[in-house]
Parts: sequence; C-alpha cells; structure tokens
Amino acid sequence: MFVINTRLELRKKLAQFRSIGTIGCVPTMGALHNGHLSLVKRAASENTFVTVSIFVNPAQFNDSDDLKGYPRNLETDIKMLEKAGCHLVFVPSEKEIYPEPDNREFDFEGLDEVMEGRFRKGHFNGVAQVVSILFDLFEPHRAYFGQKDFQQYVIIKRLVEMLQLPIEIVPCPIVREKNGLAMSSRNELLSAAERENAAIIYKILKEVNNQKELKSVQELKKWVVDTINKNPLLNVEYFEIVNYDNLQSVNDWDEINKKVACIAVYCGKVRLIDNYVLN
Repeated sequence: MFVINTRLELRKKLAQFRSIGTIGCVPTMGALHNGHLSLVKRAASENTFVTVSIFVNPAQFNDSDDLKGYPRNLETDIKMLEKAGCHLVFVPSEKEIYPEPDNREFDFEGLDEVMEGRFRKGHFNGVAQVVSILFDLFEPHRAYFGQKDFQQYVIIKRLVEMLQLPIEIVPCPIVREKNGLAMSSRNELLSAAERENAAIIYKILKEVNNQKELKSVQELKKWVVDTINKNPLLNVEYFEIVNYDNLQSVNDWDEINKKVACIAVYCGKVRLIDNYVLN
C-alpha cells in the first residue's frame, strides 16, 4: 500500500492506476472503524484499485473545540487500511489541500439549510470544498459514502451533478455496533455508560415504523423527542422525517415519497447522528 502526502506524488501514482483499471475512492477524516472498512471492501469489490484519503477538514467544523477534540489515530488507520486491501492512502497537510484560501460558495438550493445545516452553519460548504478538491485530485470512477451521514450523501450527489463530474456516488449501509449504535469516529469519545445509553437512539428510530400507523407525523416527532429526552444522558438537537431525495419535511404520511427519519442527539458532550429509512 502506498502512503502519499503530496498532490504531485498522488497524481503520478493515480495515472499509473488509471492506465490499468478503475479507481474507487473513499474520502475520510480518519479515526477509522468497521464502518469505514465496509466502504473500502465495497470499493474493492467494484474497482481495480481502492484509494482512501485521510484529512480532518477544518473548513467543515463550526466549533474550534470540536475540531481540536476530533479523534486522530493515523498509525492505526494505516494498518487497518492495509489489512482491508487498500492500495493507496492520501494523507495531506492542510497546506497541500488548501494552498490558497478556498472562498467558493456552493448553492445547494436549500439542501444544506435543514437539519445538520441548520445547526452547523457553513458545514456543508466546507464539505463541498474539500470533496470537490479530492475529486479533482483522484478523478475516481466511483466514490463511496456511508449513509449514516445521509444529508451529506444527498448533498454530494447534488455536488457531482452541479459540477458535471463523471463520478458514480455509491451509498453504503450504516454499520452498527452490537447494541445498535451507529458506528462513528466520535463514539471513541463516549464513556462506557454513555455508549450503553446511546443505544436507545436506534431502538426509537426503529419504533418509528410501528408508531407511524398510530400517530400523525407531528405527534410522532414529539413522541420521539420526548422519549429520548427522558434519558438523563441524552438530549435531542433535532428529529425530522424528510423526503429521501430532496430532504423536504414530510407533513403527512399520505405523501407519495420515500421517507427517512433523521436525528441528532447529544450524549453528554458528544454529538451523535443517525437515520432510518421508513418502510
């Protein structure tokens, strides 16, 4: 496996790969877990070469303390990727990604203003900046994103359409811990008690499918928030039921569209997100 730090070296190696076969790309911020590795394995099954980036992108953090506290385990990450069959990992410095300030502003027509965007101003613009740079550097045939970050997946799909990039965006299922908690790099920051209590989030999301036969959309949203907030370690930041394709709020179960329940919850000081596609 090649570990590369510069744009120049990356382009040279990828040119060799591209002359032989297809390239699958998995952008990450490191602190890897089995969820990330599932993306790597999916990419390996569909491409000749698997490439991964590890870069904690400051442009997508609206809280400097969150950026400082984000877990970083580069040595472990590299060992995990090598075992998982990755061919190349790109570990750039901030200067390598942003040699000049990136002042681009992306218009996602409201996709970035709801849910995560409502509480993390500028987050998705920062995501779009770094992902567009990585796509320009890697020029992958396919790029793989976990559906835990569902809103991000929808926005990156829109980004590729806007920039008219010949890249297939491949969504991959959420990988969960044994208790149902969605795997996340931030789970490392949870205490044992917090990790155990956070499992209720997924249990309640699954129950939404049953309760929607008994409650209106608004009644169900209130029920979810009230039920989770009864746990003294948990505090719901938002819970929304939205259209799978455009993230618009669903107001009536009779609306003919695929629906997804999305949630953000603070467990102690750690912010967790999850979602569940409704039947």
